[in-house]
Amino acid sequence: MTDQGHNSPGEGLAGPGEGVGRVLGTADATPLQFWTAVAPGSYLQLDDVVVTRRELPDREPVTIAGVVTQVRARHEGAQFESDVFAIADGTLPAQVQEAAEITTTRVDPEFYVPPQPGAVVHRAEGDARARALHFDRMERRIPMGTGRDGVPVYLNADFLDGTRGAHVSISGISGVATKTSFATFLLYSVFRSGQLGGDAVNAKALIFNVKGEDLLFLDHPNARLDDATRAGYARLGLAADAFPDVRVYAPPRAGDSSGTPDVSSRLTGVDSFYWTLAEFCEKRLLPYVFADADDERQQYTMVVHSVAAHLARYAQPADGGVSIDGVRLGTYADLVDHVVEQLSDDETRGDWAGSAVGLGTVNAFARRLIGSKKDLSRLIRGDLATRRPHRINTSESAQVTVVDLHNLPDRAQRFVVGVTLKSEFERKEKAGTAKPLLFVVLDELNKYAPREGSSPIKEVLLDIAERGRSLGVILVGAQQTASEVERRIVTNSAIRVVGRLDPAEASRPEYGFLPPAQRQRALLAKPGTMFVNQPDIPVPLCLEFPFPAWATRVSEAGAAPSQTLRSITQSADPFAVVGSGGGADDDIPF
Repeated sequence: MTDQGHNSPGEGLAGPGEGVGRVLGTADATPLQFWTAVAPGSYLQLDDVVVTRRELPDREPVTIAGVVTQVRARHEGAQFESDVFAIADGTLPAQVQEAAEITTTRVDPEFYVPPQPGAVVHRAEGDARARALHFDRMERRIPMGTGRDGVPVYLNADFLDGTRGAHVSISGISGVATKTSFATFLLYSVFRSGQLGGDAVNAKALIFNVKGEDLLFLDHPNARLDDATRAGYARLGLAADAFPDVRVYAPPRAGDSSGTPDVSSRLTGVDSFYWTLAEFCEKRLLPYVFADADDERQQYTMVVHSVAAHLARYAQPADGGVSIDGVRLGTYADLVDHVVEQLSDDETRGDWAGSAVGLGTVNAFARRLIGSKKDLSRLIRGDLATRRPHRINTSESAQVTVVDLHNLPDRAQRFVVGVTLKSEFERKEKAGTAKPLLFVVLDELNKYAPREGSSPIKEVLLDIAERGRSLGVILVGAQQTASEVERRIVTNSAIRVVGRLDPAEASRPEYGFLPPAQRQRALLAKPGTMFVNQPDIPVPLCLEFPFPAWATRVSEAGAAPSQTLRSITQSADPFAVVGSGGGADDDIPF
């Protein structure tokens, strides 16, 4: 190091684990960024981790570590573009020189001086790599995947479980960025890595499945798993297994009076979810029927809340349905027709909608309400037994609760997401403690919490983003376009993950945390490659996470564990038949 200015470019650099280059002297070196000339016979690629030292008089040496964020190669000795042909033919002398841009990740001790030109740059391995990426400072390290060097990359659990931060935002093109796959792998790692200690046993996950039936087989081992994938999990300190404790909920089939779950590929361990008419009225769920941003911009929202209050005050349970002013209503369609009838009557309109509301506003509300009958009739029921389990409650469910929405129309999906999140958040508020943790995985976040407008669902998600950390509710939100998601939700996410991006989206300021080279690479990222930004590492880390050890479709599904084969309905009553409606004993078909 003392004679660094006089050695030839490759001298002393050829040994294993030794230097791969020297700090460039023709480009400015700063404490936060510098260039390295790559030695002959060596190479540096994007995301490599390197380290160099700066000797100081009367002080201990300063170690400067960083990540390669750009690499270039050029001919030295060429003046014109056409010289490349003469050089290639050997008629013009020139030398190929590669150089790498290094973005500093750690200075130890924190004495910010630039590395000196000519200083040897080493590839960081082992403990040096861990220090460069701050892994040595993480008391609890959750494996996320492997870096370009095949060595594990970790997430600081303190920024996930609410200790110092919370929430995850995952962005990328649908079908290519594997957002949901990464979210489920992250959950698996959280539950199985042991980094949450005893809290992992009681921690819960609530996953909304919005596309196909891919997430309905998390408890089935993947039949396509090979030895290489198992070895990849072992490198991360994880067993290549399926999720051991999963409960699946699906909506009842449309037009089916028995309440059979509307799924086609999974036939066991699935329960129907729905709300009774009495619950709909008592819990004031009507606003979630009007749960998109367009509704909130209309004047009829005041009618929505007035009608919801009237239903809560006067609706009485009656044999599965409700009775209002002596009129028994047995279906959601009956309830809608009764409300519209009361609003159309000059004598009762004021009691239901308030006296200051115009007829045009009431009619606009009535039209929207009538339009909801087709979408919500199978979710709001008066014909199924109330004693039958039908509520989505993670505290009474398995460790992982999957709520299938893919067969529901958009309005019904919004209703389920809004009401479920509302009830889960209220339950955590009443508990008043952050433990056990609840992880909520929600795709298409830009649909439920758009940047513009307001809605009941958006308010719940904002509440989770801003107060969920203290209550142990962790949002893992995924979206194609972070630029279209409510800004406060994105900024409250301590962990930001990016997969394959659309070129127009990559230029948005929401991705300003990505260095220019990573923004370009995000346009080319293959499935399974993610860029992860966390607060205590200055540069986003590029990683690859392993192929799922659990089935992602029915064709991959191995045998499910026996404890998940029965639904909650069957567990409560071993003689019950799923979808039977939970009627009297003599209704059970033997």
